[in-house]
Amino acid sequence: MRTAVPEKILRIIADIDAKGNASLTRLTVLKKWFERPGRLPAFGLWIARRAAGRKGKTKDEAGALLDETRALLGTASTRDSVFQQIDRKAAIRLHGRAKAFQQEFQNQSWGPVRIIPCWPLLLVEQGLALHAGLDQHPSDGYKLATDWTQNYDPIHGNGLNGPSRGKLHELVRFMFSVEALEDER
Repeated sequence: MRTAVPEKILRIIADIDAKGNASLTRLTVLKKWFERPGRLPAFGLWIARRAAGRKGKTKDEAGALLDETRALLGTASTRDSVFQQIDRKAAIRLHGRAKAFQQEFQNQSWGPVRIIPCWPLLLVEQGLALHAGLDQHPSDGYKLATDWTQNYDPIHGNGLNGPSRGKLHELVRFMFSVEALEDER
């Protein structure tokens, strides 16, 4: 079912082009989009694949977990893989191991802060939680989308800016694919 949400994301991109940045809260329009059944798990799998597929200098246990994620999820990013189901038990085990790897907290004056040494692994953890149904609320999808698209810029701070544009375009293509597949079903 075609919605207006992808067009709203395209307007965010236009605002980034015009103003240099946009607030992360502009992505709250995704919460409504994620309410439709099947979209949250598909989004979680899509993000986990992207995060695990990034080439970088990740080594040691984090690198091994990302390798294991690629092996479990595959690299398929075809239209047919949008609603693909993977082994739920294996996804839950991998989610637990990824979360346990980054379970270090540091006490700050306002409370404990989780230390994240490998950002792609955090995205994998959150994506697997959505896909496996451990997180099931549209706000969990919104949070994952903001974590994936945000970028720090010394002028504008943390938000949606230059490098976020490409990710937002990818997100729009994903949304169009999901909506088209839903219409075919």
